[in-house]
Amino acid sequence: MPDGLSRASTSVDLRDAGDPVALARAYGEQGADELVFLDITASSGDRATMYDVVTRTAEEVFIPLTVGGGVRSTEDFDQLLRAGADKVGVNTAAIARPELLREAAERFGSQCVVLSVDARRVPKGGAPTASGFEVTTHGGRRGTGIDAISWIERAVELGAGEILLNSMDADGTKAGFDTVLIAAARSVAPIPVIASGGAGAPDDFAPAIEAGADAVLAASVFHFGELSIAAVKDALAAAGIPVRR
Repeated sequence: MPDGLSRASTSVDLRDAGDPVALARAYGEQGADELVFLDITASSGDRATMYDVVTRTAEEVFIPLTVGGGVRSTEDFDQLLRAGADKVGVNTAAIARPELLREAAERFGSQCVVLSVDARRVPKGGAPTASGFEVTTHGGRRGTGIDAISWIERAVELGAGEILLNSMDADGTKAGFDTVLIAAARSVAPIPVIASGGAGAPDDFAPAIEAGADAVLAASVFHFGELSIAAVKDALAAAGIPVRR
């Protein structure tokens, strides 16, 4: 069960959850299976700070670490992997130039390449897509008109090794994961799908797995003590889903 350390709801003001390295250490001790750092400001000017955070986290936490945000080239992949990331997430740059996925997979291996997809239902008046979902940018505020499920399918062909699927409709609602979106992504992705967006209670996680997610991600509900990793794993186990203890 990954834990997103930098994902914040786009529908509310950002809140400071504290030192990311200290949080990462605490989550590792509490039993998180993976950690995800998403630099939602994607500020290249602050990249040195991000590298430092990644390095310090990798020195103290010994579970897989995915880092994303502002990744635009294979050189960004290289620097983040050298800093200690196990996997690198890319979103907007892959939309602008899909070949980046192939280049990164050929250079570093597909297992290092995570495509982050911020998807939403096409709003009323928007250009329809085959699946009814579209890829968005700018934290879900701008639609691209690109069919989200077709984009995932193409990304797999290009070499992406994992999909980080965030429902912009569910993100921040605490009303549960978007199981329809998850199932649609699962139908075209033979690679791991990590579901994000909508967690509000321990019982929200199992339906996401049952819909086809390989893992589930949450951030603010852990950051601010609304849920514990142990409680979520207990709920998953009670639903018959294997978890690491």
